[in-house]
Amino acid sequence: MTDTAEAARRPERAILSALTHGAGEQGANIAAAVLPAIRELDEDRARFYGDLVLNSLDDTARRALESMVKGYEYQSDFAKKYVAQGRDQGRREGRLEGKRAVLLRQLRARFGELPDAAVARIEAAESAALEQWAERVLSANSLADVLDMPS
Repeated sequence: MTDTAEAARRPERAILSALTHGAGEQGANIAAAVLPAIRELDEDRARFYGDLVLNSLDDTARRALESMVKGYEYQSDFAKKYVAQGRDQGRREGRLEGKRAVLLRQLRARFGELPDAAVARIEAAESAALEQWAERVLSANSLADVLDMPS
């Protein structure tokens, strides 16, 4: 999705487009359309979505996006706050949230609706645990096998 107006109408679809294609040749164009579109969302959602988009980009797409916006002065309070907080911290947090979101999607696709305890465990987990669980999704017979939880 490379149309900002369409991204604004369907922000979740735009985010999925960025997650799916962000590391491809259209990654920078998708991000350039999605990032301005999410400015109108509430601050928490906009920050989360922004992190997901930025962290879905590979290095080539990230450099292309940065060259597109080079010299651009951020207009929204959200963007000013985000940049001020430091890009590295935002990227790390975004990657972690992205890993959590992907793992939750994988688990729901494989095992159906998840118990609240499993969701809470995933949302509190750090990167190493998330990576380990993501690998187990492929071969586990049950949710308990993935998360080391009693059945």
